[in-house]
Amino acid sequence: MSVFSSTGSHSLQDESEPVYSVHQDHIATIVLNRPEKLNAITSSMWKRLHQAITTLSGDDSLRCIVIRSSCAKAFSPGCDIDEFAKCRSDKSQAQAYGRLMHDTLNAFWHCPIPVVAEIRGICIGAGLEIASTCDFRIASETCRLGAPVKNLGLVMAYPELEPLLQLAGKDVVLEMLLEGKIFNADEALQKRLLTRVVPDDQLADTVARTVSNIVSGAPLAARWHKKFIRRLTTDISPITPEEYDECFDCFDTEDFRTGCRSFLRHIHPVFKGK
Repeated sequence: MSVFSSTGSHSLQDESEPVYSVHQDHIATIVLNRPEKLNAITSSMWKRLHQAITTLSGDDSLRCIVIRSSCAKAFSPGCDIDEFAKCRSDKSQAQAYGRLMHDTLNAFWHCPIPVVAEIRGICIGAGLEIASTCDFRIASETCRLGAPVKNLGLVMAYPELEPLLQLAGKDVVLEMLLEGKIFNADEALQKRLLTRVVPDDQLADTVARTVSNIVSGAPLAARWHKKFIRRLTTDISPITPEEYDECFDCFDTEDFRTGCRSFLRHIHPVFKGK
């Protein structure tokens, strides 16, 4: 039996599950919900995360996705080491586990919708890898970030390294991997692993304001900006004529006409994503 088959059929809206999602208006929230283990990520949780982000990525009505924890002590300390004996005990098992893990990280990385990570407490290893694929990482001032996989004899694979390198660069990633550095919130902000740090009691409100700012803008423009920036930062090949041409597609949208009319009338635009 596959170690990845245990929870795939359960509803993603079931709040008793270790990963679930909820929707409100144009916003979806993915919740890591295994507080008894501080959200140590199991293979079944990777599968549910993949399910959630893949489903949400295809929802044209969404304008923002938040990923957060139900646990005040941790976003996630990484993969559940108790599970390694049955699903990562040798190279063959690890390759199967890695495919699921990396497919999930890639799905977050390529999500067309703005994604905000709300980070409380511990954000280590795979928890940091998930957060690094998001567009915003807003954290409480007591959070801790790192990836001390050297203590387990583990190697971060290319799909895990790329988002971290895009954020913080080689020196910072090597500090984490070779020295096993764990950064406090201020250090992580300075090293560009975080977007913003706020007092613990202000985290939820700060994330809510950030989401509100994103949602109030033209959603098609947000998706185009994500796409263009990802292209420029991950692919050094010249921009093609077709790619350049896409930069002007916004001028044929209803959102563009709405935005211009609203600006001239000094009223707040209400965008429809068309």
